[in-house]
Amino acid sequence: MAKKKVEDKNSHNGEYIKNEGESSSNEEEPNFSDPEGYVDDISNEDLLGDLLRDKPKETDGVESVIVVDGVPQVGPDRIEKLKSVINKIFGKFGSIINDYYPLNENGHTKGYIFLEYASPLHAIEAVKITNNYKLDKQHTFLVNLFTDFSKYDKIPEKWEPPQPQPYKGQTDLHYYLLEPDAYDQFCVVKAPGQGQSVQIWQNTQPDPTLLEDRQTWTHTYVKWSPLGTYLSTFHKQGIALWGGPNFTQYKKFSHSLVQLIDFSPCEKYLVTYSPVVEINNPDQKRIIIWDIRTGQEKRSFNPDAPSAWPIFRWSHDDKFFAKMGTDILSIYETPSFGLLDKKSLKISGIRDFYWSPTDNVIAYWVAEDKDVPAKVTLLDIPNKAETRNKNLFNVADCKIHWQTSGDYLCVKVDRYSKVRKEKNETKYSGMYFNFEIFHMRERQIPVDSVECKEPIQAFAWEPVGTKFAFIHGESPNISVSFYNVKIGQAPTLLKKFEKRACNHLFWSPNGQYVVLAGLGSNGGGSLEFMDTNEFLVMNTTDHFMMSDVEWDPTGRYVVTGVSVWKTQVDTGYWIWSFQGKILKRVNLDRFVQLLWRPRPPTLLSEEQQKEIKIKLKKYYPQFESKDRMRQSKASKELIEKRAALMEKFNAYKQERIAEYNKQKPRRLELRNNIDTDELDADKDNVEEEIVEFFVKEEITVID
Repeated sequence: MAKKKVEDKNSHNGEYIKNEGESSSNEEEPNFSDPEGYVDDISNEDLLGDLLRDKPKETDGVESVIVVDGVPQVGPDRIEKLKSVINKIFGKFGSIINDYYPLNENGHTKGYIFLEYASPLHAIEAVKITNNYKLDKQHTFLVNLFTDFSKYDKIPEKWEPPQPQPYKGQTDLHYYLLEPDAYDQFCVVKAPGQGQSVQIWQNTQPDPTLLEDRQTWTHTYVKWSPLGTYLSTFHKQGIALWGGPNFTQYKKFSHSLVQLIDFSPCEKYLVTYSPVVEINNPDQKRIIIWDIRTGQEKRSFNPDAPSAWPIFRWSHDDKFFAKMGTDILSIYETPSFGLLDKKSLKISGIRDFYWSPTDNVIAYWVAEDKDVPAKVTLLDIPNKAETRNKNLFNVADCKIHWQTSGDYLCVKVDRYSKVRKEKNETKYSGMYFNFEIFHMRERQIPVDSVECKEPIQAFAWEPVGTKFAFIHGESPNISVSFYNVKIGQAPTLLKKFEKRACNHLFWSPNGQYVVLAGLGSNGGGSLEFMDTNEFLVMNTTDHFMMSDVEWDPTGRYVVTGVSVWKTQVDTGYWIWSFQGKILKRVNLDRFVQLLWRPRPPTLLSEEQQKEIKIKLKKYYPQFESKDRMRQSKASKELIEKRAALMEKFNAYKQERIAEYNKQKPRRLELRNNIDTDELDADKDNVEEEIVEFFVKEEITVID
C-alpha cells in the first residue's frame, strides 16, 4: 500500500507539471530589459551594500604572511640548516603552515623569505617581536607584514601635512618631589570586610593628611615602583599603574590570574607572573615582560619548574636581566630581549646569583661536588670575564649580600665539620659560619674573612657607610655585632651588644641609625633604637605582635605594624621618630600593609651633599622657626578643640538646669509642697544637734 501511495503521488505531480506547461506555453515570456534611454541612478553600494562588504579582496589570504629581510645568503647545502634556525626563531609565535625561500640561478638564497602563519594574530606578534632581531654580527632581521607593501605602495605622490591635534598634557608623575617640607607619602591597605580600602596619606606634622581613599582599588595588595613614580594595583584581568597628583590610571597590562610583579630598577620594564597553570589554555603566557612607557609586551616565558620570585633579576641600568636554571645561567639583553651572545652559560652546580647594585657584575656561587670545592665567582657583563674566584671548603650553604654602593660584597658561608647522608637527605653537624668580604674597588679584589661560631639570625649592610651588622646566637643569649670595613684593612669589630631580644635589624636609608626588632611570635615585638656613631641606645620599647618595620625614605620616621595576615587582633600601625619617640598610634581593623613611597636617588653630587652638611647650622634657625609655627598651630588647634567641647558642655548644662527648674512644681506636688531642693528649705523639720569633738590637748608650763 505504501508503494501505491507513492505512485499515486507521482501521477498527480506529473499531471500538475503537464497542465502548468500547457498553460505557460500559451503566455508570452516577460521582458526584463531596461527601456531605451533609461538611466540607472542607484549605485551598487546602495543596492548591494551587504554583499559588497563580503566581497573578496586582493589581500585576503595574505594577512598571515610576513616578509623577513636580512636572512643569510647560503648555498643549497646549507638551506636546510637555515630553515631549522628560522623555524626555531619564528615558530614560537605560532604554527608556520607555509614558507618560501627565493633562490637565484645558482641555487643560493636571495636574503629574504616569506613565512605564512595559521593566524594573522601570530604574524602581527612575530613582526612586533622579531623586527630588528640580531641573528649574528652580520645579519639583523627586518620583518614586515606582506600587506604593508600594498599599504606603502598607495602613498599619494603629493604630500599633505597632517592636521595638528590638540595638545594633551601628561600628568606630572614626580609632583610629590616638589613638596617644600619634604613630606613623604605612604599607602595603607585594609583587607576586604565591609569593603576593601586603599588610602594614600601625606606624613604632614603634627597629623598626617589623607590624599586619597578608594574602595576596591585593588583585589589583593599594592606595590610602589622602585623610584616611587607608579602605584601598581592587582586585578583579575591584570595590573594597573597609577600616577600623578590625582592618581589617574597611567597604563593597563592585561595578564589573567596575575599574582606577582617585579619592576626593573630604572622603571623601564614590568614583569608579571601568573603561577596558576590554565589546563584549557595551551597558549597561556605565565611570565610576561612589558615596556612600561608604551604598554607593549616585549617577551613572554613559561617556567619549567617552581622557582623563587623574582625569577628574573635585573642589572642596575636595565640593560640586562638574568635567570637561573639547572646548571645554567641565562643572561638577556634589552631592548632586543634576546640571549646575550645567543647562548646561556653552562655553570655546573650553580645555586644562586645577584647583580651588583651599581655595576654590571654578577656574583654567583657553586655548590661542592665530591672533591671539587664550592666557589664564589664574580662575572663581568657583557664580556662574561671572570674577574675573581674564591674557593670555599666544607660549605653547606651561601648567602650573597651586596653593599648598596657596590663597594663591598659579603658572602655568608655556612660551614660544617661533619656531614652524613641519610636516604636522600644530607645532614650537617658542627656548624660554624664565615663572612667573606670582597673589596670590589681595590686591585685584584682582595677578600677578608670574619668567623662566627654561633648561628646567624640576620645580616645587613649600612646603606650609606662602610659598616655592617649581624645578629648571632640563640635565645636567650642573642648578641649583635657591628663591624667596619676600610680600604686595605680587614674588618674591625666596633661594638658587640649581648643578651638582646631581637631577630631582625633595619638600617636607616641614610645610615648611622638602626632598629633592632623582635618580629614574629618569638620576637615579642621588642624595639631598640640605636645610634651607631657612638653606639648609644636612644630608646628601648616594644610593639606587641609586631609583624613589619618600615623606614621612610628620608630616615626621619619608622613605622611598625601588626598585619591581619599575621594576626586578627590589635591590628594597626604606629609611627615613631628615628630616636624611638612614639608620634602616633593608629589602631585599624583589617590592616594589611603600609608602604612608604620611595624616592629616586638624589641629583646632588657627593661634594654638594658634604657642603650642605657643613653649612647645616645656617639652616637650623629656619627649621626651628617652622617647628615652632607647627607647634603653635597644633596648640591653637588643641585650644580651639577644647573650647568647642567646653561650649558644648555648657549648652548641655543649661538645658538640664532649665529642665530641672521646669519640673519643680511637680516635685513640690509629690512632696506635699515641701521644698527639699536645698538643705535649709524646710526649717520646721530640722533638728539642730551640737556635737563636740576632742581636737587637741596642750600642756603649758609656767615658770
